[in-house]
Amino acid sequence: MSAPQERVAVVTGAGRGIGEGIARRLAADGLAVMVSDIDADTAARTAEAITADGGRAAAHAADVSDRDACFALVAATREQLGGIDVMVANAGIAQVKTLLEVTPDDLQRMLAVNLGGVLWCLQAAAEAMIEQGRGGKIISASSIAGHQGFDHLGHYSASKFGVRALTQAGAKELAQHGITVNAYCPGIVDTTMWEEIDAGLGGYLGTGKGEAFTQYSQLIALGRPQTAQDVASYVSYLASPDADYMTGQAGIVDGGIVMI
Repeated sequence: MSAPQERVAVVTGAGRGIGEGIARRLAADGLAVMVSDIDADTAARTAEAITADGGRAAAHAADVSDRDACFALVAATREQLGGIDVMVANAGIAQVKTLLEVTPDDLQRMLAVNLGGVLWCLQAAAEAMIEQGRGGKIISASSIAGHQGFDHLGHYSASKFGVRALTQAGAKELAQHGITVNAYCPGIVDTTMWEEIDAGLGGYLGTGKGEAFTQYSQLIALGRPQTAQDVASYVSYLASPDADYMTGQAGIVDGGIVMI
């Protein structure tokens, strides 16, 4: 009996934070991982860490707001790692502003990365998966802000609501090809992105460094801030055969803030 074919995952925004946690978890699960980030150095560091732990990984710099870059990322993955079975469209940005302050440039950038990046990754991955003919899994980053609009994060929330729409539409369109499409919705995660949100909220709430993070963390039913590993554990499930019958969903993993 021949050995099962090694599965291959792409993780965008994997140079740090949640993306790094996801990439390292999938590698620990036995997948070969293409580590992608807009910052080539951080992508390389994550790939090197995976390799040092005994996994197989490569690194590729890409700006997910550029459709051609997303297709080039998938092409490089197939060439270097032998295919693509899982796409984790994790890359994203946040910005703290009231709706009355958001500029056209703010909105364009937010949608280009958080929504456009998910769509372009979905397109590139689906095209390759259909050609390969063995199905696949497309997993994208939404947020609790994709289920509930948050003040001072309105345009960010809108982008994450949009990810849920793409997830549902993609699940319906790609099911015939054996491709599932799901999203994950983290809450308050102890990462550099939340450090930036904390600093931005401080200007509105009059809080000092770390105080907004602490204040919002008090909303968590389980009583502690979320880690990248908490999110990665859920993505590991979505990427596994155990989730083969799950599609079109945007599951909340936030320790109990938004409950639906």
